[in-house]
Amino acid sequence: MNNLVIMKNQQAVTSSLQIAEAFGKQHKDVLEAIRDKMSTAENSALFKMFYEDTYVAGNGKRNKMYYMNRDGFTFLAMGFTGKKADEFKLKYIEAFNQMENSIKAQLELPTTPQGILKLVLENVNDSNEKVEELGTRLTDLEQNTPVAPGDYNYISRRISQRVREVGRGYGELTQKQRGELFKDINQGVKRIAGVGSRSQLRERHYKAVIEFINDWEPSTATKTLVRQMALELEV
Repeated sequence: MNNLVIMKNQQAVTSSLQIAEAFGKQHKDVLEAIRDKMSTAENSALFKMFYEDTYVAGNGKRNKMYYMNRDGFTFLAMGFTGKKADEFKLKYIEAFNQMENSIKAQLELPTTPQGILKLVLENVNDSNEKVEELGTRLTDLEQNTPVAPGDYNYISRRISQRVREVGRGYGELTQKQRGELFKDINQGVKRIAGVGSRSQLRERHYKAVIEFINDWEPSTATKTLVRQMALELEV
């Protein structure tokens, strides 16, 4: 029982065949009801609600049928009573509404070159806005993605390597000296990334942090502390 309502000549209509099937009636009885209403009607508007056509039956013979618009259906279906009939009336009303909305949307489409161009440009602008919005969201996601575990581990290893490289210039380092160097380089990493702890590092920080580690040298204050600690050991 699909296609209760169809579009024909830019109008939402149903057919006497569909009415017969939907309401469980003989097609000939539906035809008779339509003809009866048309023959007794004094209002010529009724003839705009129904129009005759033909269909090919299973035996190959052409038989009469009627198409009707919403008003024609309403006028005809008023005589159908019962709970089941009411259910089908509601389904038809919904189907007419959907089809008429679809037709209205199609009729509102521009037909002039200027109108078509305007519609295309509007759609392009709308698409561009959606692409920009998606790009912004993706950029935001990338900017706030935590450093991958592998990258985080590499940063930690590179910090240890750089402390050893710099520490060779001070001889054999004590745990305390090494601690001062680690404190210095870790503070530098956090300052470069603008974070409170290394666990807050994001992917966007990775390149700058690695470059900083590769170029890192202890501050003058840290160098002085490390040398003082070395002198204290010699005393």
